[in-house]
Amino acid sequence: MSTNLLDTPTVQPSTSPSQRLRTTFAAVRIAFTWLGTRKTLNSEQKAQAADTFGAEGQFLSAGKKLLDTAHPSFKAVTGVRSRIVSLWKAMSLPYPEPGIRLIRQSQIDTFNEQLTLLQQELTESVAGLDEHYAELKSAARERLGSLYNAADYPASLQGMFQVAWDFPSVEPPEYLRQLNPEVYRQECERVAGRFDEAVQLAEAAFIEELQGLVSHLTERLSGQTDGKPKVFRDSAVENLTQFFERFRELNIRSNDQLDELVDHCHHVVAGVEPQSLRDNNVLRQSMASELSQVQDVLDDLLVDRPRRNILRRSR
Repeated sequence: MSTNLLDTPTVQPSTSPSQRLRTTFAAVRIAFTWLGTRKTLNSEQKAQAADTFGAEGQFLSAGKKLLDTAHPSFKAVTGVRSRIVSLWKAMSLPYPEPGIRLIRQSQIDTFNEQLTLLQQELTESVAGLDEHYAELKSAARERLGSLYNAADYPASLQGMFQVAWDFPSVEPPEYLRQLNPEVYRQECERVAGRFDEAVQLAEAAFIEELQGLVSHLTERLSGQTDGKPKVFRDSAVENLTQFFERFRELNIRSNDQLDELVDHCHHVVAGVEPQSLRDNNVLRQSMASELSQVQDVLDDLLVDRPRRNILRRSR
């Protein structure tokens, strides 16, 4: 892998990280329509359950599982959802408003294309689940006994599992500038503060993710089991390589120390194949030593995080 992996598009040096984030990223939101598979028992059913334990119904919380979520066809549907969420998070940075993340404007087309494919896959998976729906309801009827209620189940699962996404504006609405300049000014300050916080969230997310990856690989490389080197999967190295790629795509150059640390870590593992680490004990120990030093710095950054945030807010 070339050493320029961590290069990022040129930005104007006069702009702050939050300004760069604000001008080169866009808000992206994902929403799911998802059939619930659990339902709270009604008062009569809770009373019956309470009698079993000699308890009072009003102090008992109980529910029933409507469908077997371990069924392969159901797991196929939830698997697509997990991949959608993973893609969303992999291509974006956190934003301090629930349900919203920030994606590079240059990546919107790619994101749309990949989400559209996953949306189609979700539709196909739901169709497959619907083919087994009668079977799942029959199994639920047997397992739930008198708790089974046909009214809990829709006639079909088509349309019960859906995903939608949009790119909401997080900027102050322009009409406020004319209607109430003071409110508009306050909104501008609020949004600026949100992006300052988003920079901090991005830094924290990168540091925590890298710390976890480095810690895991270091432990695998340096640890022993019954006097023999611990076994580690290729993914322990591959996940770091994927992190470097994401960091290159999403980094806004807000923390020089973090940039240098990621760059150093990248050079430590660049070009090293997992099998080489298994076959060459000297290489294995050398990398473990290098990564251990990186981990120490990352640990310090995590401990130092609250103080750095306070300093930033006071500026």
